Amino acid sequence: MIEIKNITKTFGDRQVLAGIDGTFRPGDTSLIIGGSGTGKSVLLKCMIGLIKPDSGEVLYDGRNFLTSNIDEQKAIRREMGVLFQGSALFDSKTVLENVRFPLDMLTEKPEDEKVARAHECLQRVGLEGAADRMPSEISGGMKKRVGIARSIVLNPKYLFCDEPNSGLDPLTSIKIDQLIKEITDEYKITTIVITHDMNSMMEIGEKIMFLYQGNKLWEGDSDTITHSTVPELNEFIYANKLLREIEK
Repeated sequence: MIEIKNITKTFGDRQVLAGIDGTFRPGDTSLIIGGSGTGKSVLLKCMIGLIKPDSGEVLYDGRNFLTSNIDEQKAIRREMGVLFQGSALFDSKTVLENVRFPLDMLTEKPEDEKVARAHECLQRVGLEGAADRMPSEISGGMKKRVGIARSIVLNPKYLFCDEPNSGLDPLTSIKIDQLIKEITDEYKITTIVITHDMNSMMEIGEKIMFLYQGNKLWEGDSDTITHSTVPELNEFIYANKLLREIEK
């Protein structure tokens, strides 16, 4: 379980996060949604240690990540999997080498175990046959799946996905959402997805947090989001629906 308490962050004179609280449970696919510049990606970076918040707590199963010493933080980071926006694959490495990279960096497993685990993760995302290909030789959707395979190669307890559907067509986006949901259910991972995609909200949003100008204005699930009485959220939903219609 991940808990965040009173997370605040200011850049210069601009407050990006204003006291954000939330609880994210194992086996749930939790979404953090909001328009551009609302603070959702900054919140994720605070949670995984890429940005230090001005105040607040980030608890991983009761362990305060922000006040832990370096060794404790490293231990928590080994339990994280991260799917970055754009997949962030190494162009000079094969698909297999990209997937096994966290094993090379963070473990001392024997070579054969690393290779076997990387193949296992590629098989889980349906890309076993692409192991020897380069990132330039595969599609955008396949790159996302490689990124997911890499994010689960260390058997994480916590999975973070930053805009996993960015740049994908609607059908591929649905497949990526389904894969994230399946992996979350299968391994009982605590999964947090940063997104503005309406389909994701309705299909996999077991818990949804809406941010607006650095504030949490609403929290619920896919069954209750369309009944919101929050004007900013309703406007966000309407804009998403309109965009999807235009894309069709």
